[in-house]
Amino acid sequence: MQKIVTFLWFDDQAEAAAEFYTSVFPNSKITDVQRYGEAGPGTAGSVMVVTFELDGQEYMALNGGPQFTFSEAISLYVRCETQEEVDELWEKLSEGGEKGPCGWLKDKFGLSWQIVPNAMMDLIGSSDTRKAQGAMKAMLGMTKLDVAELRRAYDQA
Repeated sequence: MQKIVTFLWFDDQAEAAAEFYTSVFPNSKITDVQRYGEAGPGTAGSVMVVTFELDGQEYMALNGGPQFTFSEAISLYVRCETQEEVDELWEKLSEGGEKGPCGWLKDKFGLSWQIVPNAMMDLIGSSDTRKAQGAMKAMLGMTKLDVAELRRAYDQA
């Protein structure tokens, strides 16, 4: 059992969100659905908490009501091996949501994600600060991150 679990508060879309997220990531599944009882505070029989795994990492989603909403102060950071993985996740997660700058997006439930190719961290973290700054400048002008463009900017700096 995972000791620290990310807990997400939804108004009333916890189950739909868990179903969506588990459809996007491989090795993912819903592991438990708990329902409100007569004591409430939700309607008896309605979904209270959904426990699910995304690529083996556990999450919990609560239908807690409209009191709290997501902000960019918390995001899920996804490390991608290839540009194809970046492209696929970017399109799936941003559908019905909002594409933002520098690899950030909000999904249709309002949760923020960072879809980041591993190569980007190597480029902007390079000991050649001039080249690293070239890649950083290029990244700051992007929405979806493009590894080839980041490498080009790095090489030309």
